[in-house]
Amino acid sequence: MDWVRDEYEKVYAANSREAIRRFTLQQFAGAHLVVQNPDQPGRPTNSPKWNYQVTTEALSVIQRYGSLEFEFTRTLSEYLDILPGLKSQYAAAREMLRIPLTLPDGSEFTLSPGGQNVLIKQMVEQFCPRFTPGAELLYIGDADEKWALFERDRLDELGVVVDSHGKMPDLVVYMADRNWLVLLEAASSHGPVDSKRHHELSSLFVGSAAGLVYISCFPNRAEFRKYVDKIAWESEVWCADHPTHMIHYNGERFLGPYDYSS
Repeated sequence: MDWVRDEYEKVYAANSREAIRRFTLQQFAGAHLVVQNPDQPGRPTNSPKWNYQVTTEALSVIQRYGSLEFEFTRTLSEYLDILPGLKSQYAAAREMLRIPLTLPDGSEFTLSPGGQNVLIKQMVEQFCPRFTPGAELLYIGDADEKWALFERDRLDELGVVVDSHGKMPDLVVYMADRNWLVLLEAASSHGPVDSKRHHELSSLFVGSAAGLVYISCFPNRAEFRKYVDKIAWESEVWCADHPTHMIHYNGERFLGPYDYSS
């Protein structure tokens, strides 16, 4: 955006970055005009170091624009001929970097690389078997894809009508034997279930016929210590480096929903 301003005197507002990324650069990447993060393909989506580089193949076409017409036309034709293979290679390379995940029912799943997804994998594979055995996994939010796994019909049956603009927790797990919906937040990127987030989640799941349980998940206790005074009361904390334990923030019960209707 700075370059466009300096070279073309076109000034974009700072809040235009996301629109440019979604509606221009993603299309350029899809056409293999640019490659994302050539220095670190597994970089987390929300990293401030995310970058784009013109591909060698596209650059050779761009540099011949304005030259002899037959030369440019030939180079463009050659580029279009090899483009499907280039796109397949790039997609395959990205797929190899994805994080493999085993769901509670034994099925396989993958998450995009980096970011909070490393912690989400630990939440699914370490927290769920210990504290929600036999439960149904109804939602996983991927750093690249918000609705990576979304059992909309099952949530509808429980009275939860999800607002597509609402900020979902990172995991939603249903314990049928207790009729609990366990809402887990990966606190490594977005922070824990503090009082504000507790209110947001209770509003988002207001119609739930199941009791709501709120859990903040951290990669380790060092990260947890940064937020120790921010955690909402009547919620739980789990740290992946001590997966067999939970920390309870005072209330009349341990790991259970509260009835706020009375």
